[in-house]
Amino acid sequence: MGSTGSFRETYGKTLIELGKGNADIVVLDADVSHSTMTHYFASQFPERFFNCGIAEQNMISIAGGLASSGKIPFASAFAVFVPGRCFDQIRISIAQPHLNVKLVATHGGITVGEDGASHQAIEDLSLMCSLPSFTVIVPADATETALALKTAAITEGPFYIRLCRLEGKVIYDENYRFNLGKANMLKTGSDVTIIAIGLMVAPACEIADNLKPEGINCRVLNMSTLKPIDEMAIKQAAIETGAIVTVEEHLEHGGLGSEVASVIAKNHPVPMEMIAIKDTYAQSGKPAELLEYYGLTTKGIEQAVRTVLKRKKS
Repeated sequence: MGSTGSFRETYGKTLIELGKGNADIVVLDADVSHSTMTHYFASQFPERFFNCGIAEQNMISIAGGLASSGKIPFASAFAVFVPGRCFDQIRISIAQPHLNVKLVATHGGITVGEDGASHQAIEDLSLMCSLPSFTVIVPADATETALALKTAAITEGPFYIRLCRLEGKVIYDENYRFNLGKANMLKTGSDVTIIAIGLMVAPACEIADNLKPEGINCRVLNMSTLKPIDEMAIKQAAIETGAIVTVEEHLEHGGLGSEVASVIAKNHPVPMEMIAIKDTYAQSGKPAELLEYYGLTTKGIEQAVRTVLKRKKS
């Protein structure tokens, strides 16, 4: 883990690969194709690309219609607009009829940076996890992004895949196999489990390595499939390590922390700390500054690990 890769660039190039293999795949965008990188697909398959303009609600309805006609639509915009601007259309036109639409949103979280609160999607995972029938995925790196997209393309039903604007550290090599609905254990450990998604997976692994010389053995789970969440892995972590820390670039309420806490509360309660944004809209600033301010760093994870271990021993 050291090199970086673009989630969005991977998305655009993977769409071309998928398009070559299946003529039923179509792509829709809301006039941001050079940011979502769907322009790669548009250049190769212009007859299967639909720029819906700055009209995300219409894009969702069109995607639903295409799915009803047997196509496999991938519809994209920034996460603050999909689902933010068109939640009702997603609920009525995709979730309720259980249509085979793949929503891929870029620019998730606070790392859009200086664009500020109006463009920082920090409620999107909560919204999408609330919808019956949707599968929700937050890939940890570019490699997992490509594999998640390929899985979505061959899996019937609606998907929401959240990508970030920044490049992220490459965690997985070409031998990695994405397993839908299953957590991936990146570090073994018996003292505490760190469960992370998206960009937060890399710092979770880093702090596990940093704490090991102190005799603190951290298990690290990449919970890239947020819905349906891997309840067995969570229960096993609670039983075997006795303490949980969750890390997400999202509001504390309704995201990874909430989903994990629900599983733990019903099965095996243990001390738990959640690293997330606390009931506030974020400020404008450079991505690294924002991550530092809201504790989404190795320093923040280390502090949470030490806190939860104290609670575990008390």
